[in-house]
Amino acid sequence: MTIKVAVENRITTISIHRPEARNAVDPATATALFKAFLAFEADGQSDVAILTGDATAFCAGFDLKAAALGMTPDWLAALAIPKGWIDPAANPLPSPMGPARLMLSKPVIAAIEGPAVAGGLELALWCDVRIVSRSAYFGVFCRRWGVPLIDGGTVRLGRVVGEGRANDLILSGRAVDASEALAIGLANQVVDDGTALHAAQDYAMQLLKFPQGCMRSDRKSARMAPKAMAKALRREWASAGVILGESLRGAARFASGKGRGGSFGDI
Repeated sequence: MTIKVAVENRITTISIHRPEARNAVDPATATALFKAFLAFEADGQSDVAILTGDATAFCAGFDLKAAALGMTPDWLAALAIPKGWIDPAANPLPSPMGPARLMLSKPVIAAIEGPAVAGGLELALWCDVRIVSRSAYFGVFCRRWGVPLIDGGTVRLGRVVGEGRANDLILSGRAVDASEALAIGLANQVVDDGTALHAAQDYAMQLLKFPQGCMRSDRKSARMAPKAMAKALRREWASAGVILGESLRGAARFASGKGRGGSFGDI
């Protein structure tokens, strides 16, 4: 079981459960996440979702060991965005990390402990609000391996932190700690280590007090229009071809033991 789902008090908590890989997402986990969020969207008894990992990691990105062993052109082809796709809300599509192409009608809160890097950063950006522990950190760590951002990272990061800061993070791949994340708007709250999930639950309970129809309507209006989002994600997906060259070579270097612990030195 690569994810855990719990529904209580109109809150759905979806936890990535791959501790042996720092909650990196492999294809099976991506599929499970996609289905779990579709189920949340359809559940009339649940109004807010929380996406989290565990006490040590939110998500370390896509599982590069799995990529080194089995990523093929067929895998990419299955995730390709159709040319006629213009409405992510009405026509949901899976992404490499799972739910990042979904436009849900209900809010999702990220509860982040430890790393939210590479594809994990993209999942965090997909969420409406990010509540992070003091030891949490973000970064486009996939920069080391030639793996492109293809789960909405290039689309959402600039909208969250501004274009100039996004340029820095995308180009350098550097780590962003919790205090800097709060200062630039990447984090909404910073809490003590081990309490991010509890803080996210408290935040969700506050949202449940409001009339849901009005809140969802304002939230929808504040976000990119579905057609604009679909166009931006299709443009981003043009980078996917890099995976068959640089990314696979980078994944093989990672699988051989290079660059562990977020190191940018030995890559």
